[in-house]
Amino acid sequence: MSKDAKNVPALRFKGYSDAWEKRKLGEVATITMGQSPDSKNYTLNPQDHILVQGNADIKNGWVEPRVWTTQITKIAKKGSVLLSVRAPVGEVSKTAFDVVLGRGVASVGQTDFLYQYLITLKINGFWLRYSTGSTFDSINSADIKDAIIFLPKKNEQDRIAKTLNCIDSLIAATQHKIDALEQIKEKLSQNLFDQSWRFKEYSTPWKENKLKDIVSAYSGGTPSANIRTYYGGHIPFIRSAEIHSSTTALTLTQEGLQNSSAKLVKTGDILYALYGANSGDVDRSKINGAINQAILAMRPSKENDPNFILFQLMRMKDKIVSTYLQGGQGNLSGRLILALNLDMPESTLEQRTIGRLLQLLCELIGVNQSKYSQLELLKKSLLQNLFV
Repeated sequence: MSKDAKNVPALRFKGYSDAWEKRKLGEVATITMGQSPDSKNYTLNPQDHILVQGNADIKNGWVEPRVWTTQITKIAKKGSVLLSVRAPVGEVSKTAFDVVLGRGVASVGQTDFLYQYLITLKINGFWLRYSTGSTFDSINSADIKDAIIFLPKKNEQDRIAKTLNCIDSLIAATQHKIDALEQIKEKLSQNLFDQSWRFKEYSTPWKENKLKDIVSAYSGGTPSANIRTYYGGHIPFIRSAEIHSSTTALTLTQEGLQNSSAKLVKTGDILYALYGANSGDVDRSKINGAINQAILAMRPSKENDPNFILFQLMRMKDKIVSTYLQGGQGNLSGRLILALNLDMPESTLEQRTIGRLLQLLCELIGVNQSKYSQLELLKKSLLQNLFV
């Protein structure tokens, strides 16, 4: 054991000053390497033994049963800390069940302190120095058992683990709230747009409208990348992957705008992604800027509410992608999107009421997503400063 005075974390609880002890992970935790059962023994029967093979069996840091087995190879008890030993190496999780370990994972003790410590090692890229394999990365039993870690006294371990567990609980609760709000949004959207639910003051049947008849629309273009003076100006250049963002990776000069088919949009315009991995995504622009040919910009007529149209198009995305894009890949056309039929209330006020309700719900989800991100950053900072 080492008592090197340098082995102290940047952040400590009051009353603790001793250097942390240098140990091998295998000296302080029972390491059990996984061994996969024969595939013929895999089942989908929840009455059999839960099998954990790798990250496919993990959700939000916990084992989520997906595959079962009738053959017991290596066991990890309820409460065990699990470590991924094959690509991606170093992912950490817990299990709330007794599980059978496949060869993609190992169990590493059962303490919350080690769980948090192993997360820190992952963040810091600790396992990359051990990771080997021509096809995929992996670590072995010796790598894990001989890994050097630093430990404080037991009571300090407990305080660190308790603090980080509290942060984890807040993160989990926030994620649960986001999930619940998303479900509420989906249910509201479904019932409001199929008219199962209506505000009591409205009873007039909705009418079908082609999108092209209720909006003005256009796409943009891309200035030549070979002319440097076209880029680096003050005009945000919005590409399809950036329609949800308030910032852009590229900006255009006035010269670049004037000498290309790029078109200007205003904050609040509806932006529809036609090309790329996010084809079918739609949002209202967060900024004034210019768009390229991968985006269809739309401005509804005064009689129609932009939020109502936005949420209609969001709801239609899955059907559009499955109908027009093979495997979710490829491009959509502006003509195709503008030919879509939308059911619309004749009352602008009814449109606005529905659009505003769903917009408020989106804003509430956004507030909680921001809280979630802040908690994640707090957790990361604590991990980096509470451990050696």
